[in-house]
Amino acid sequence: MTDASPLADDPVEAAVVRTETPFVGRVWNIRRDEVSYNGESIVREYMDHTGAVAVLALDDEDRVLLIKQYRHPVRLRDWEIPAGLLDIAEESPLVAAQRELAEEADLVAASWHVLGEFMTSPGGSDEAIRIYLARDLRAADETFAREAEEADIEVRWVALDEVVDAVLDRRVQNPSLIVAALAAQASRARAWSTLAAGDAPWPRRPRAIGESGPAVSR
Repeated sequence: MTDASPLADDPVEAAVVRTETPFVGRVWNIRRDEVSYNGESIVREYMDHTGAVAVLALDDEDRVLLIKQYRHPVRLRDWEIPAGLLDIAEESPLVAAQRELAEEADLVAASWHVLGEFMTSPGGSDEAIRIYLARDLRAADETFAREAEEADIEVRWVALDEVVDAVLDRRVQNPSLIVAALAAQASRARAWSTLAAGDAPWPRRPRAIGESGPAVSR
């Protein structure tokens, strides 16, 4: 029997019997949950992540703003789009995206829409990323000092179709860039009819900074 309902993930609230944080890091933690599911008690460890935003900035010539920076875990200077953590309490994802675009690319945008959302590694992390499409761009009124991996950021404007070619040819590996480029090309082919308002609700975002979790035994 064929299911005719729209294709969509199903939210599930499995009962968390016990939770602990065996590792607390500078940016994210490792959480261990004991969960009651399908009549069994299972234990899962995963990265407890703040969530993040990423920005595909598109100019009037359909060029994408790309940045290249060093990423130590994979030993690459990879091509990316501006992105950052949702690590400021009560800051909205849209404001975070606007801040990241200014800080990493010295740009501001008059037009903001939600382009896509994805979970980076559902089996091992609760990280969710929302990708914004930023258009009507101009230079920011001020530039930002950059340090560490951001100190030697390389900036390049690349045609959207050329970015998609690089994705399909496996020459670029950053997941936010890959998802954003393919989503933008598909949305453009549909006259951008798939876009959502920049301040659209994000019900599948993990618990925000400052929010309390469910009451469980510890």
